[in-house]
Amino acid sequence: MATAPLVSPHELDNQGLLYKPERPQHTRTFQLLNLVNHKYSLRLNSYHDLYHWSITQIDAFWSTIWDETEIIGHKGAHAVDNSALPAENPPWFVDAKLNWAENMLRCRSPDKIALIQTTEPTSADPDPSLRQVTYAELYHIVADLVSALLSLGLKAGDRVASYSSNCIENVAACLAATAIGCVWVSAAADFGPEGVYERFEQVRPSVVFAVDGVVYNGRVHAHLPKLSSLLASLRAEDIKPKVVVINAVSNTGDRTAWQDEWISWSDFVDDGRTRKLGRDKDGEIEWRRQSFDWPLWILFSSGTTGRPKPIVHRAGGMLLQAKKEFVICADLKAEDVFFYYTTTGWMMWNFLVAGLSVGCTLVLYDGSPLRDPAYLWRLTDELGITIFGTSAKYLDQLSKVYRPKEHHKLDALRHIYSTGSPLAPPLFDFVYQSIKKDVLLASITGGTDICSLFAGMCTALPVYRGEIQCRMLGMAIEAYTPVGVAAGPDVAGDLVCLRPFPCMPIGFWPLAGFGQEAAVEAAKVRYQQAYFSEFKGIWYHGDHVVVTRSKMGNGGGLIMLGRSDGVLNPGGVRFGSAELYDVLDMCFSGSATAASETIIDYLAVGQALDGGADERVILFVKLMDGERMSADLEKRIKSEIRARRTARHVPARIIQVTDIPYTLNGKRVEVPVKKIINGAAVSSINPATLRNPECLDEYVRLGEQLRGEVS
Repeated sequence: MATAPLVSPHELDNQGLLYKPERPQHTRTFQLLNLVNHKYSLRLNSYHDLYHWSITQIDAFWSTIWDETEIIGHKGAHAVDNSALPAENPPWFVDAKLNWAENMLRCRSPDKIALIQTTEPTSADPDPSLRQVTYAELYHIVADLVSALLSLGLKAGDRVASYSSNCIENVAACLAATAIGCVWVSAAADFGPEGVYERFEQVRPSVVFAVDGVVYNGRVHAHLPKLSSLLASLRAEDIKPKVVVINAVSNTGDRTAWQDEWISWSDFVDDGRTRKLGRDKDGEIEWRRQSFDWPLWILFSSGTTGRPKPIVHRAGGMLLQAKKEFVICADLKAEDVFFYYTTTGWMMWNFLVAGLSVGCTLVLYDGSPLRDPAYLWRLTDELGITIFGTSAKYLDQLSKVYRPKEHHKLDALRHIYSTGSPLAPPLFDFVYQSIKKDVLLASITGGTDICSLFAGMCTALPVYRGEIQCRMLGMAIEAYTPVGVAAGPDVAGDLVCLRPFPCMPIGFWPLAGFGQEAAVEAAKVRYQQAYFSEFKGIWYHGDHVVVTRSKMGNGGGLIMLGRSDGVLNPGGVRFGSAELYDVLDMCFSGSATAASETIIDYLAVGQALDGGADERVILFVKLMDGERMSADLEKRIKSEIRARRTARHVPARIIQVTDIPYTLNGKRVEVPVKKIINGAAVSSINPATLRNPECLDEYVRLGEQLRGEVS
């Protein structure tokens, strides 16, 4: 059945229009619309029509997506209970059997490049060579790794962890672990061992893959000492994983930390190749097809209110959602070359790796993105990168020092993705004026909690200045007022999702069958509190947003206003205040220090910079009565945070205060202080909810000073 174009020519005079698709009727979104019309005898005419159908008939929509994106596996008749609320966390595709890794490696071509790995130049290696593997080569590496993992006695549900950089071996290890039904857990190599311990201790991995070194800011940094420190902490909890070390960087400068029981990557792969376990008589990997809701990987929250929450994502949900986003919404094809600047500890790494399901080429990068601002853009030309993913902070910093359009052709580039923090309107201008005028700029938003997108790209829709293009198909999101009703177009509210979606987490670890009953029940309670305590029955995400009025049939774009909670986000790197608090507790509490100054309380918030495009971390500390914070104490605080977390955790300012505000039930008041620091009136805070509201006056004064510093 023919339909009208999703974008009407007479609507092209809308203010703020920066990009429009040339042939929207040829996009996969439009093809899906026609398919749905034919299959269900409907008359959908616009993206808004298709979106509305997708969030009302969620069972029919997701079943159609399975078929249209050609998922490998058995689907069965059931999709989901169309009447369920998100808080019920209903099961999906109860008869289904699938394997995520099998779908990633559906391409076996010996001629098609699967992965290209590049590394930042250093003085010792000023022109590092590219590494690459074809899909056929990647398949054989994964098959050998499957054999090696099975030789260790691993079984479905065991956790396999990574403390690595963004390299080919790390992708292969993830594919091998999930091929046999193990649960993947990843931490970035730049993270401090104590922060990694907080995560791994909760999930107790059987194997840890790690690199021997990483490259950043033109230097090689040895990683084995950090790995040794992590393992020592795990052993203290009787967690003794097998360790496989990847020779990621030559000349790491420190092999003294090597331990005899570790095994090198090459020896591990060779052993698996010899054993040939986990393969049928034809050499095919014996994929462990599990249920749709089988745990695939564990991602960790930022740790705002305590230890990072271990968020468990279901294999089928991750696969189906990624296929919808890439195949339908983004029109990714096998000929695309897909790059995302990310660490292995950010969900964008998982997002990038899922691109293998399309059969395209992925570009992996280890190093600084801006030490040489031209480097990534030279790669874009040399490798023919078509999809360039990054963060709003990167674009903001780039805009101050470099104009790629003046130095590079960028002929192949067709999409730029930005996430991590809201993309400010002037940065939309920068992309179209200084990078490329005929590119789809997709500001995308989702998060660790769903490991996918609530709102983002669509090749059938235009791009407006300062707006995310659309709410993603199947994601029934709205902006809600504090009283629990939709805010309406162009009115700010909290992001919620009204219908279940397949990339909802299964729960927090441990799941039933993977831990003691008390721990499982506590995880269930924690899960419900995290997402469903704010509004009854529906998903509360914690972002402050505006759903705009519909333009050109898009059903309304999205404007991100920041987090509703106290997650810190300097430079697009999200982490929780608890990660700073743990360091202060460990190193500067009365029992931890013999120095004259003793920190007895603290509070960390983010102060907005550049109109909200970025923020800096402000740490307030309370000392013992009569003590004054010295320059030496401030230096030691920053040094300990840098050593035990990362350089990006170090506060921009550390300020002594007389008191820290608390709620009546004993919780630090982060969000109200953040609002005051960023200019909100103290009258906007309800003093009846606070134990010591009188201390807010000091933060009003400090807020004025801090805003004066950055104005």
